[in-house]
Amino acid sequence: MGAPAQDKIGQLVNFVLRTRYEDLPEDVTNEVKRLLLDSIGCAVGGTVVQPGKIVVEMAERLGGPKESSILGTSAKVSAVNAAFANGQLVNVLDYDALLPGGHTPPYVVPSVLAVSEAKALPGKALILATAIALEISARIGEALQQPSPIGDKPFRWPDRQGYAYCNVGVAAGAGKLLGLDAEKVGHALGIAGHLSQVLTWVRFSFTERRPMTKYGVPGWQNTGGLIATFLAEMGYEGDLTLFDSEDEGFWKFCGYSQWSGEKVVKDLGRQWIFTRVNYKPYPCCRVLHPAIECLQSIMEHNDLQPEDIETVNCYLPKTVEAPVFTSRELGNIVDIQFGLPYVLAIAAYGIRPGPRWQDMELVRDPKILSFAEKVRLEVHPLTSTNPKLTTIEIKAKGMTFREEKTMPHGSADSPMSTEELIAKFYENVGGILGEDKRDKAVEQLLKLEDIEDVREVVSLVTFTTGR
Repeated sequence: MGAPAQDKIGQLVNFVLRTRYEDLPEDVTNEVKRLLLDSIGCAVGGTVVQPGKIVVEMAERLGGPKESSILGTSAKVSAVNAAFANGQLVNVLDYDALLPGGHTPPYVVPSVLAVSEAKALPGKALILATAIALEISARIGEALQQPSPIGDKPFRWPDRQGYAYCNVGVAAGAGKLLGLDAEKVGHALGIAGHLSQVLTWVRFSFTERRPMTKYGVPGWQNTGGLIATFLAEMGYEGDLTLFDSEDEGFWKFCGYSQWSGEKVVKDLGRQWIFTRVNYKPYPCCRVLHPAIECLQSIMEHNDLQPEDIETVNCYLPKTVEAPVFTSRELGNIVDIQFGLPYVLAIAAYGIRPGPRWQDMELVRDPKILSFAEKVRLEVHPLTSTNPKLTTIEIKAKGMTFREEKTMPHGSADSPMSTEELIAKFYENVGGILGEDKRDKAVEQLLKLEDIEDVREVVSLVTFTTGR
């Protein structure tokens, strides 16, 4: 039996089936292309670090029909296993964009890309499916009222939080690409809700030894969303009332603490919310970005060298009280991504943002470690009245320099231009892709609507033989 039109899954199904490429506003198609450019660049760059190499090897071990590519490599595996590897790769540097709800792209983009490649679909189909998948994911994230450490309201730690909802978006996008009918799309969404991962974001935040799993495992979520879609395609039935129970629905059995279900469907198809994108100019946790920019500004305007600096006192939003930020452990690249002393030291020495920031040998350089020892981190005393405020005080040359910042570059207040995203892409893929492939990849991704077969684009960010 198909999902009735009045329930939330029914309304989501109608949105999936009725939305055409021609219905997408220009700002939506443009943002999808920018997100694909950014996400693919992050994935290719992620192949050079240890966790990235591990997930590539794991996906190759799992294998399957050679229908979809692992980005930045010569490997082709099943669509599900490619989505697993690429989901991890997009996020492994912590360089991926943030949407309403958080790190949505690595949980969603790899699946629709894998299916588009496997089915040799045109660029317009990929754009449309990506928009649908991201929009549904962002709306569910908003309905769950995920607390933001970079928002306008004072931050409060929830009991549990995470990205369990994203594979519902995956199922929507993949269902669109596979041409499923209303009944099967509804079941795909219902199954996806029951294949969600556990909520680990708060657990990660209060773990002093930072695991590579971080705040969630996007590769695993991608597999859940795709498996749900393939099961529905074969006739498997799912939970069609997933979002309709205020007491025992998706939010409750997943472990979320809040649910405003009307946000999932309000103005659906008329208003697109996923386009409120925060891109990252630095490969580390977004909470740390204002401090990096303050440090760079002070050093530039006062002609300071790293050796001139005696102390760096940092006052950041309340979220930095958690051990994930206060720990000075340096065992893997996640310790760099959430370790303010290390990223400030890297920035102070002028290392260009990109995969090199995750080079463990670089960070263990005595001069980097020496600078990191000068950094002190505290919760900002004004965080209750100005929850976004970051203040940096530097002592150098017998003087004290002070800089303040709220939202960093890449946010809605200071968006990254397409030219900046291209430069970021170049830095991520440099040394991996040749210049010719790199330039053609950018050109085709930004003109994706003109591409007849997505495999043409994928060939520019992969290899035909091992490298």
